[in-house]
Amino acid sequence: MIGANATRALAAVVALLIATPVSSETVEVKYRGAVDLKPFACTDTPRSSFIQRVCYDKAQSYMLISLRGTYYHYCELPPATFDAFLTASSMGQFYNQKIKGSGSDGPFDCRTHRIPQYWPTRAPTRASARRHLTCLK
Repeated sequence: MIGANATRALAAVVALLIATPVSSETVEVKYRGAVDLKPFACTDTPRSSFIQRVCYDKAQSYMLISLRGTYYHYCELPPATFDAFLTASSMGQFYNQKIKGSGSDGPFDCRTHRIPQYWPTRAPTRASARRHLTCLK
């Protein structure tokens, strides 16, 4: 009888796992809001004290980067630049010199580049909607 009980318990666990919806990770991105990481390839970066994680959507050339726990986004970042960033001897220096820029003059700043749309998304805040509309003009 113990075998039958174990089989029923295992069947119940399997049924529960199958019925439980799979959810993907969502992160809060500064100046954007919530972004679902489902289409992204994410990499933790333990060799950097400044950069904890980078996520890249190659199809959209869109990068999310966690800097000391806060996510930022960069638009129209080519795959070659992303690959060079990941393999740079100093990711922090590469980021500061080649990606970040200052103000809105950064080479991949989302205020001056196309921001990809991911659906479904949470309703934007008034400020993020205003930024988005400015970028579309």
